[in-house]
Amino acid sequence: MPAPAGRVELTEQAEALLRTLIRQHGAVMFHQSGGCCDGSAPMCYPRGEFRVGASDILLGHVGTDTPFWMSGDQYEYWKHTHLTVDVVPGRGSGFSLEAPEGMRFLIRSRLLTDDEIDLLATQPPPPNGATLDEQ
Repeated sequence: MPAPAGRVELTEQAEALLRTLIRQHGAVMFHQSGGCCDGSAPMCYPRGEFRVGASDILLGHVGTDTPFWMSGDQYEYWKHTHLTVDVVPGRGSGFSLEAPEGMRFLIRSRLLTDDEIDLLATQPPPPNGATLDEQ
């Protein structure tokens, strides 16, 4: 059986920063709201300090076991894309944990390939905040 198709991954630099944040803060999570300005960047929070909504979609896990959530409305726009979380120097204006490090997470995206779309079609839909009690 083929491995599940992934919707989200990290660059090596983003994974290194994520490990640093986990050492400093414990377990963390990502949430991408899809709002304007910094709302369009993935935000990293201590796990349990940000409550996902019933319509938020769990795209998958990155790093060792970090959940990556996206708002349902944003998912509708991006459900045909593969997301890569990257990091660049700079400071976003949000409450994301990486801000004091002088870095900010951002998303790079590409369209899913036909093979990825076909594979995802064979899998159950991604869970949402109403069906999964994982934060």
